[in-house]
Amino acid sequence: MSILNISTYKFVTLDDREVLRDRIQSQCDELGLKGTILLAPEGINIFLAAEAADIHAFLEWLRQDARFADIAAKESWSGSAPFKKMRVRLKKEIITMKVPDIRPEDHRAETVSPVQLRDWLDRGHDDLGREIVMIDTRNVFEVEAGSFVNALDFGIDRFSQYPEAIASHQNDFAGKAVVTFCTGGIRCEKAVLYMNKIGMDNVYQLDGGILKYFEEAGGAHWIGNCVVFDDRTALDPGLKPAHEPVAHR
Repeated sequence: MSILNISTYKFVTLDDREVLRDRIQSQCDELGLKGTILLAPEGINIFLAAEAADIHAFLEWLRQDARFADIAAKESWSGSAPFKKMRVRLKKEIITMKVPDIRPEDHRAETVSPVQLRDWLDRGHDDLGREIVMIDTRNVFEVEAGSFVNALDFGIDRFSQYPEAIASHQNDFAGKAVVTFCTGGIRCEKAVLYMNKIGMDNVYQLDGGILKYFEEAGGAHWIGNCVVFDDRTALDPGLKPAHEPVAHR
């Protein structure tokens, strides 16, 4: 498998999105990359595929902008690019929650690393002896493809439904360690901050999401595959495509 796929994001104020879109589109086209990059006032969300050298060249170019100097990507491989074209799009939010005062750039949610989470799940409790509750913040069709063993979800069809769903259950988790998770971490950045806002304590996000968990902790405590939003459809815990994409020219 010779095609490197990356996903990454950063919450950072972008007040030059139109100019940035044109610069990024030009650089991606020059390198022959395929994928989608979203730009919003709150930050950037990146999904790209190409030969490894071209992906690395793009990241090196992007990091020359001080706002993205520390951006790090999750990686997986496929036999062909799972995108038809290269698009850089302007959006209102890089992940739509519709709660404007949740700003991850100002204060990042508390995290638990993939290896630490695996250790907690192995033991059945966190370092303070609290019961672990896993909450899947993804949409129902994603949950149906795979999730952590015994994880809770609220049967939502879009992430903007999550605030109301969690608020109606917030008293169910008193005295427990709550770990939220999603594909790459972006939804949980906002989810945990919202949960803190409504008074929930001992709430964590899985740092780097499911894909980083697969990369660093394998498939322990996981059943099924993880949906990804490209032609691969889903990845297994070995970060291999559940369905190899059709090659695009």
